[in-house]
Amino acid sequence: MAKVIRSYIGKIVSDARDKSVTVLIERRVRHPLLGKIVKKFKKYHAHDENNQYKSGDVVVIVESRPISKSKSWIVESSVEKA
Repeated sequence: MAKVIRSYIGKIVSDARDKSVTVLIERRVRHPLLGKIVKKFKKYHAHDENNQYKSGDVVVIVESRPISKSKSWIVESSVEKA
């Protein structure tokens, strides 16, 4: 059975750390009781080897092996520059 590699598209909200960025992922889900569409947000720490992505960029992150205590995602490519 093949392993599924998760990937998300999100916006970089912080690039203050060396070789790391914080990516905000937004998803829309239906509320179970009210039926209204609500936004849910989650932040992921991703590895950026060359420090080439800046705050405000929209990027694709993919799951990888654990790189540090909080990083297990890698920035794969840029979708849109800030």
